[in-house]
Amino acid sequence: MMDGMSEPLLSARGLSRSFGELPVFAGVDLDVRDGEILAVLGRSGSGKSSLLRCLAGLLDPTAGTVTYRGAVLSGSNPGTATVFQNVALLPWQTVWQNVELGLRARRVPARVRAAAVRAAIGLIGLDGFESAYPRELSGGMRQRVGFARALVVEPDVLLMDEPFSALDVLTAENLRGELLELWASGEFPTRALVLVTHDLAEAVQLADRVLVLDSAPGGTVRAAFDVPLPRPRLTDDPAYRELVAAVYDAMTGRTNPRPDTAGDVPELARVAMPTVPVDGVVGLASLLLADGPTRLDRLAGHLGAGAADVLDALVLLGFAARDEHGAELTDAGVGFAAADGADARELFAAAALAVPLVRTIVAELRARQPLPADRILRLLSGWLTPAQATEQFEAAVDWGRYANLYRYDADHALLRPGATATLLDL
Repeated sequence: MMDGMSEPLLSARGLSRSFGELPVFAGVDLDVRDGEILAVLGRSGSGKSSLLRCLAGLLDPTAGTVTYRGAVLSGSNPGTATVFQNVALLPWQTVWQNVELGLRARRVPARVRAAAVRAAIGLIGLDGFESAYPRELSGGMRQRVGFARALVVEPDVLLMDEPFSALDVLTAENLRGELLELWASGEFPTRALVLVTHDLAEAVQLADRVLVLDSAPGGTVRAAFDVPLPRPRLTDDPAYRELVAAVYDAMTGRTNPRPDTAGDVPELARVAMPTVPVDGVVGLASLLLADGPTRLDRLAGHLGAGAADVLDALVLLGFAARDEHGAELTDAGVGFAAADGADARELFAAAALAVPLVRTIVAELRARQPLPADRILRLLSGWLTPAQATEQFEAAVDWGRYANLYRYDADHALLRPGATATLLDL
């Protein structure tokens, strides 16, 4: 469907956005082409939703421009409509009334409006629910109303902000399949789709191109991938699995905060901790123990947004190994996943001491007790933003508490040694 020679429907050049002094993303360049599905993939906090709002004209960029059909955007974008993760339907209005909201705002005549609403409701599979109220609908049906409300105005570009993430797995899979069927049928009343997602398998399943945003605050587009695979895409296809692995590597790759002085960056800042709770690490270890070697796309399907970070944590701890085919537990990981209670905590403690930030906290505690949290935050803040430093510290506290390497008094912001710390050597 794509026409690579035509002018892009929607473009961004040098697009940046900050909230106060906090950069969200910077220097983003992208084009949305006629006839394509473009996925913008990134972890939580990468600025992907803010980027989508800039494309819709709902949020002004701090720098750079958005153009629609060659004209620089000023105010809301007349060529787009947006489907949000939380549909935010008006609870006192029926499905029909919610779908026609945009047409009413545009003062479309009643007869034309009725025909358009009827067509959108039929297209998206809401026949028979016209008079229902949102409280009477399931989550999947409410999301269908959101799609119908966006499509009824026949935008050139449909913007979708994680539209499936709040749904259960089966409902989300069903809606994705129906979306692709409509897109392939030629009946879809829009010329391009932009999908913001944190689910790499969803991005590769749906998109013609995937842009990966840098996860660091103030980041830009880290990588771009064309997806030339025919639809429907088979998850057992080696080409599909290879592409998922490549996108995963781009999404999870670490960049030095100051690459020009990488040799001076301390290890605790250079080797970032995945900011995931211990429960997630234990859960994924148990899953891999039960299922054996598992493909990356299946992990994403099981764990959603957290799949990449949790697997990173297992790899960093030495409990798992991964390659382009998937991931599996190491011998140490099998021992950890099979252990219970105190044994599991002791194995986790020994592994966690290989993590630079955890090891630094334990070493600092041996020199000073109690240890002010501010001491660790200062060590990090020379190389990370305050938000990044806080996230790293909070993750280290969670891991250290589970391992009983140290205790944390949040009221006084003080760290003290745990029982396990005295049993292990650095």
